[in-house]
Amino acid sequence: MFTWGSGKSPELVYTRGEGMGMNTSANSRTANQGDGNSPVPVAVTTSVELVIFDMAGTTVVDDGLVTQAFDAAATAIGVPAEGEERERARQYVLDTMGQSKIAVFRALFGADGAAETANAEFERAYGDLIAGGVEPVAGAAETFSDLRTRGIATAFTTGFSPATQQRILRSLGWTDAVDHVLAPTAGLRGRPFPDLVLAAALTAQVDDLANVIVVGDTSSDIETARRARAGLSVGVLTGAHDEATLRAAGADHVLSSVADLSTLLFTT
Repeated sequence: MFTWGSGKSPELVYTRGEGMGMNTSANSRTANQGDGNSPVPVAVTTSVELVIFDMAGTTVVDDGLVTQAFDAAATAIGVPAEGEERERARQYVLDTMGQSKIAVFRALFGADGAAETANAEFERAYGDLIAGGVEPVAGAAETFSDLRTRGIATAFTTGFSPATQQRILRSLGWTDAVDHVLAPTAGLRGRPFPDLVLAAALTAQVDDLANVIVVGDTSSDIETARRARAGLSVGVLTGAHDEATLRAAGADHVLSSVADLSTLLFTT
């Protein structure tokens, strides 16, 4: 059975609900974990009010564009094109996929403006790479539509700047695909901090963080969900990190794709 939304009208962060339930107890999470190919339906005990989606690698096909843009950024600040320094930096970028890009560059390159230079070049290079268009993960748009039909609010979060995030959404024709769109800003820390999830929950006016689901392809997405005390964290295998990494981070479920989310939540 379904519990329909209450018709709340959030007003913040690009604003333009209660749906099927999930079990949020630790024992039920372990029992219901399936593999990436066979989503196991979640038991119904509480109401889903909000589903928060990552973008690149989760709902948007990445195809290595983030790594390519990073290489351009590293070159711009003088990191040698070959050798241990470049490989170490590239590995750090892979390990921290999903986190705020400026935070990643600050961790790598420190102060004295190097991080800001690298971030500016990253944004420019990534913008050039997606100028010809980006592709959605198959089934993503249908998942957003299904959740909206069920009265469940949806949100995008990202590690990109707001400008790059909006460029991606315009390229996909997704400016109205979800209800709320959030990115790191001066007053809103990126992953793995809980800020983006908490801000989305406040914006959507959810009644309980236990009624929030976070979906992403990186350990940072899962860590963010954990820190925010979200009811369910769901990893997907269409992006940066593999199933073992997502489960080690604490994912409650790991799916082959975001297209399987409705099956996980609503098939009994």
